[in-house]
Amino acid sequence: MIFSSIPFLYYFLPAVLVVYFLTPRRGKNAVLLLASLFFYGWGEPKLLWLMVFTIAVFYLCGLAIGRSQRYKKTWLALSACVGVGLLGLFKYADFFITSLNAATGLSLPLLKLALPVGISFYTFQCLSYTVDVYRGAVPPQKNPISFGAYVALFPQLIAGPIVRYADVARELAERTHSWENVGLGLRRFVIGLSKKVILADNLAMLAKLCRESAEPSVALTWVYAIAFTLNIYFDFSGYSDMAIGLGQIFGFHFPENFNYPYLSKSVTEFWRRWHISLGSWFRDYVYIPLGGNRVSKGKWVRNILTVWMLTGLWHGAAWNFVLWGLLFAVLLLAEKALPGLQRLPGILRHGYVLLAVILSFVLFNADTLTQAGRDFAALFGFAGLPLFTKETGYYLRSYAPLLVIACVGTTPLVKLTAQKMGENRAVQMLEPVLWLGLLLICTAYLVDGSFSPFLYFRF
Repeated sequence: MIFSSIPFLYYFLPAVLVVYFLTPRRGKNAVLLLASLFFYGWGEPKLLWLMVFTIAVFYLCGLAIGRSQRYKKTWLALSACVGVGLLGLFKYADFFITSLNAATGLSLPLLKLALPVGISFYTFQCLSYTVDVYRGAVPPQKNPISFGAYVALFPQLIAGPIVRYADVARELAERTHSWENVGLGLRRFVIGLSKKVILADNLAMLAKLCRESAEPSVALTWVYAIAFTLNIYFDFSGYSDMAIGLGQIFGFHFPENFNYPYLSKSVTEFWRRWHISLGSWFRDYVYIPLGGNRVSKGKWVRNILTVWMLTGLWHGAAWNFVLWGLLFAVLLLAEKALPGLQRLPGILRHGYVLLAVILSFVLFNADTLTQAGRDFAALFGFAGLPLFTKETGYYLRSYAPLLVIACVGTTPLVKLTAQKMGENRAVQMLEPVLWLGLLLICTAYLVDGSFSPFLYFRF
C-alpha cells in the first residue's frame, strides 16, 4: 500500500483515523502499531515477520543495554550485527556475490531474496536507537507497544524521513491532539500528494518518453536528465511532506527532510538541504565516530570517502550508486581544497552545483555503468546523435508548462506567494476548497491509473 493510492486515501486512512481518535489515550499507540503492521503487511505479507523480529531484537537489546553496564557494548554489538546483517542479507548479498563472481570467475549462485520495502529506513532508525541508549542520550523504551509503534509507524515507515527515537520519545509517551494540528497535517499531506501525483509522475513520464524516443538527440538527452532531476526531487520531497503531515495529524513532529536543495551554491550546502535526515544520520553515527575532521588530513579524506561510499551504497546495491556517492565525496573534497570556488559570483556557483547534481542523477538512474557511459556520451555530443530533432521540439512544446511549473516549485516562491495570499480573509475562507480541489485532481489521476511507485521504495 502506498500513500498515492485509492485504497490508502479512501479506505485505510479514514478507518485508522476514526479508530485512533475514538480510542482512549492509553490505547492510541497500540492502534498505530496494529495499523502500521497491517499497512506494511498489505504489500509485504511474507516479510512481515522480519519487521516483527527486528522490533523484538532491538527492543530487547535496548533494555539490556540500559540495565547492564558491564555487557552493554556486547548488546550494542549484537543489535548492530542483527540490523546490518539483515540489511546485508536482503539488500546486498546478491550484489556482493555478483561482484565476486565477476572478479574471480566463480559461479556462486545468487540468493534472489525479495527486498523488504523500507528496510534501509527502519534499520537505520533501530540502529540509532540502540546507539543513543548506549551513549546515554535516551533511556530505553520499556513499553514494547510504544517501541513497536516507533519502528513501524506507517507515516514514515517506507521512505522516511529517518526519525530518531530521541525526536519522538516524548510524543510516544504523551502527545497533544488538536483540530489545528489535524488541519495543518492534512494541508501538508495534500501538498505532498500533489507534488507526487501531479508533478513527479508526469515528470517521470517525460523522462521515460525521452529515454525510449525513436529520434534521440543531444537536446532530448538533456531534457531527460533535467526531467529526472526534477522528478526525484518532487517524488521524494512529496513523500516526506505526506509523512510529516500524517505525523502531525497523529500528534508527532517529524524532522524536515528537504529545504530547497536546488538553490544551493555549493555541494556542501546541497547536502545540508537534500535528504537532511540521512545526511545527519551518517554525520552523527559514522563520520564523527570515525574522528570527523579532527584527525590528520589523510584520515579526514578517508572519513569523507567512507561516509560517501556508504551513502551511495545505502541508496542501492549497484556500482553506479557507489560511484554516485564517491562522486559527491570528490566534489566535497574539491570544495575544501579550492576555497576560491566560494569567491566566484553566486550565479556561477549555483550553475556549477546544478550541473553537478543533474549529471550525478544521470549516473544514479542508470541501470548499468555501460548505460551511464552512453548517457554521458549523448549529453556531450559524443554518441553520434543530432543536436535537435522534430520529436525533441514536440516534447519541449508539450511539456514546457510542466517543466516551468516544476522549476518554480523547487524555489520558495510558491510558498511565499501562498503565505502572502493567505493573509487575505477571502482567500482564507476559500482555502479548504483549494485543498479539496487538489485532492480531487490527484484522485482523478489515481483513478486513471497514471501514477508510479515512489522512487525511494527500492531503498
